This record gives sequence, structure tokens and C-alpha cells, in this order.
Amino acid sequence: MFKKHPKGLIPASLANMGERFGFYTMMAILVLFLQAKFGLNGKDAGLIYSVFYFSIYILAFVGGLIADKLRNYKGVILTGLFVMALGYVILAIPSPTPVPAGKETMFLVLTCFALFVIAFGNGLFKGNLQALVGQMYDNEKYGKMRDSGFSLFYMFINVGAIFAPFTAIAIRNWWLNSKGFLYDANLPNLCHQHLNGTLENTRIVGEGALANAQGMAEQVFALDPASRFQQLAASVSESGVATNLTKFAENYLNEFNTGFHYAFGAAIVAMLISVIVYLFNKKKFPSVEKSKSKAEAQEERANNIQMDAKEIKQRLYALFAVFGVVIFFWFSFHQNGLTLTMFARDYTDLSAIKINLGSISIVGAEIFQSINPIFIVLLTPIIMGLFGWLRSKGKEPSTPRKIAIGMGIAASAYVLMAIGSGSLPLFSDIDGSPLSDASKVTPFLLIGTYFILTIAELFISPLGISFVSKVAPPHLQGVMQGGWLGATAIGNQLLFIGAILYESIPLWLTWTVFISVCVMSMIVMLFMVKWLERITN
Repeated sequence: MFKKHPKGLIPASLANMGERFGFYTMMAILVLFLQAKFGLNGKDAGLIYSVFYFSIYILAFVGGLIADKLRNYKGVILTGLFVMALGYVILAIPSPTPVPAGKETMFLVLTCFALFVIAFGNGLFKGNLQALVGQMYDNEKYGKMRDSGFSLFYMFINVGAIFAPFTAIAIRNWWLNSKGFLYDANLPNLCHQHLNGTLENTRIVGEGALANAQGMAEQVFALDPASRFQQLAASVSESGVATNLTKFAENYLNEFNTGFHYAFGAAIVAMLISVIVYLFNKKKFPSVEKSKSKAEAQEERANNIQMDAKEIKQRLYALFAVFGVVIFFWFSFHQNGLTLTMFARDYTDLSAIKINLGSISIVGAEIFQSINPIFIVLLTPIIMGLFGWLRSKGKEPSTPRKIAIGMGIAASAYVLMAIGSGSLPLFSDIDGSPLSDASKVTPFLLIGTYFILTIAELFISPLGISFVSKVAPPHLQGVMQGGWLGATAIGNQLLFIGAILYESIPLWLTWTVFISVCVMSMIVMLFMVKWLERITN
């Protein structure tokens, strides 16, 4: 598999595992942590999530500028690992929950500062490591293997992502269990509502004899939100009884979120492992020297002048066109850490995927964030084999055509979600009165969606990175890799729209929005394919 690839590919992939571990830890728990810690609604938590992921990718553009200016990719990459680790240290330090009155803003700002530190470190690291991998394939010996090389790189870095959500869940649930509690996805929201005095006594809206009768029946059968909260509180308490609900709410929130804090700490260990791997293999990576001999400098200037005259403008136009299209893929795809995670918590029967490890049980909405990297590792060899077979027949699609196909595949994932969500109630109808497991959907709906989205991702993300490394002018490699991540940033900044839709309109209509943008992007890409192929060749 690696026989025809440069020696630095595997070490680069291993070094990136720590970043992926941290990334998928955040993907799995960030929104749930913000809601459990600060009692935020989906819209506000979604906005912070969007800005964080926007910052991760837009700062990669800044990181590319820094590396291109210093001509020291290796040093900038190493600095990025240490800066990311610092951000996770800040998040891993437990703070009191419920947040003391009057200090909510201070603790929320501290959390956002930690997120910015992580994003800045990621900006120094991610795009420049990708540029470094691209430089390995600038050697004519490996040039033909560029696409498959980036696919392998993408597969191996996601090995770290597989374990991140499981680790986060295990740490959080272990801590809860050690304090005499069991995990329940819906309880943090109900605890905040109880403490804030906003937990409703009934879900019945209206007046008159019928409404009164429905309200009485609701209370008799303990279906009202207050009774539901009391039932859940008793079911997760070691004693089986929760007499003082206020005290229970305070304790449960504190231990639940302390577990989250410690889960962030696992990312620190992953970062340190990445640093060790990177330092031990640093010599295997290509170097970009700060200074060149006079003859080399003149030759480089001559080559740049030649490319300026013939190619640079068209190459940049092509890159920006592709950047514009993939914005909408990332807007749809990265809902996996936002609306799809919220859907897992609110509408999916989590009891069907509980993993019992004796003293620790792995159960939670976060578990679905392991599905995508698992599928990446399993499907990458299959997709590569398919492209290799087509290449041998002379029928392999070009990279731009693969991206267009990927957009269509992404649209089909949300078609599945729309069909599966057709009969589910509005979020506003279950907020404060969670659905029973029997009323929720099978986890196979989300598993199937992630399967399809992963195939789409493998048609777009690693091949898009390869496209950038091939088309970008040599002196703009870091900046253009940052540009690819900048396009991802813009898509991520739009993510909060998904949270607004999720809490405001029927679920099937929310997913239809993502179907629409993916289909339109596919059509635009198909119109540009021949032009992009001409520039690529």
C-alpha cells in the first residue's frame, strides 16, 4: 500500500493523529458541553460552535502566510501542536457548575478564549502539514501517486478520530458513575430548566374543558415535564430516589460537566504523542530552506516569472472556483457535530448502542462521532481500489469531476434523513418533555447517513487537498492550502443556520435545505468541470 509513496507519509499521518483526536473530541462533545455547562439553547451553542470551526480553518490561512514568510514549515507545525495543547489544558481544568451567579460571562469568555487558542494552534499546524505532504509529491518519482497519497494520509489521520469520542464518553461516564450517577442525555437541559424556574408543569396549550382534562390526565399518568424530570432523576441516582430535586440538579450538572472537563484532558495526551512522533521523524520531511544560493534564487525567480506569464492567474481562478463550491459541502457535512449530534440526543434511541465494559458503560449521543472516522478507515482502501481500477481502464474521473460526484452523494445522505424524520415531532414539542426510547428512531438512521456522508467526504476532502497541492503555484502552496481551509471556514461559519432551523421548523424541512445546497453545488461544479480539467492538465 505504501510501497510507491515517500517515506515521510506515514510519520506525517501519525503526527496528525493527535490533532484529529482533539478535533473529534470537540466534534463529539463541544455543543453538548456548552449546553450542559451554561444552559445555552441550540442556537447560541451552535453560534459558538460555528465561530470556533470558522476560526480553526480561517486561521489556517494565517498559518500558511506565516510559514510561507518564514520558509520554516517544520517549526510552525511544531509550534501549532504546543499551542493546541495549551488550549486543551485550559478547557480541562474543572470549574463549578452551575456557574456561580454573576460569573456566567467570565466563564463563558474563558471557554471561548480556550477555543480560540486551540483554533490558532490548529491554524499553524493543519494547513502547513498538508502543504508538507504535498511537497513530498512534488518529486517526479511520486507525482502520479499524489491523489492516492492524500487518501492514505486522510485515512490514517482518522485512526485517532475513531478513539476520541469513545474516550470522551468513557471518561465522562466513568466520572459520573464514580459519583453515584448514571448518564442520561436529556437531564442536563431539564436540570437547568428546574434551577432557572422554567420547567413547565404541563405541555398542554389552551383553555377550556378539553384542555383541562388533558392537563389532568397528563399529571395523573406523570407525563408532564415536572414529573418526567423527577422520574429521570430517580432513575440515574444510585439510591433510586431523588427527594431534593434542586440539590440533585446542582450535583448532577456539576459532575456531568466535570466529566466533560476531564474528557478534554485526553486530547492533551494525544497532542504530546503527536509531538514525540513528529520530533523523531522530522528529518524525513522535506525542507524549505530560508536562504538559497544566488544561482538557485535566480532560477526560482525565472520559473516564477514564467508561471506568472502563463499560468498563475488561471490556476488561482480555478482554485477559487473550487473553494466556492466546497463551502456548501462543509456547511452540510459539519452538521455532524451540531444538528446531527442534537438529533442523536433528542430523537435517537441511544439504549440500542450501549457498550458495557464492566465498570464503564459507553453510551451517549457522542458515540456517533466515531462512526465517520471508522467508515473513513474502512472505505478508503475500497474507494482507492475503485479509482485504481478505473485508472487502469483509462476511465478514472478527474479530481473536479470526483468533487461534483461527491456533492451529489452528500445530498443523498440528507434525503435519507428527511425520509427518516418525516413523522417526528417539532423540537419545541419535546423541549422539557423528552421522548421515550420507544418513540425515538433507530440508530441505524444516523449510521446510514454517516456512511453516505463519509463516501462523499472521500470524494471531496482528500482529493480537494490533492487538487490544491497540484494546481497552486509553488510559492503559494501554504497560502492556497490555507485558502482551501478558509473555504471550509466559511462553510463552518454558516453551521449555526442548521441549529436555528432545527429548533424552528419540521426536521424533514431542515434536512431538505442541505439537500438543496448540495445539489446546486453539484450542478455548478459540473458546469465548470471541463475548464478545471484543462487547467489541471
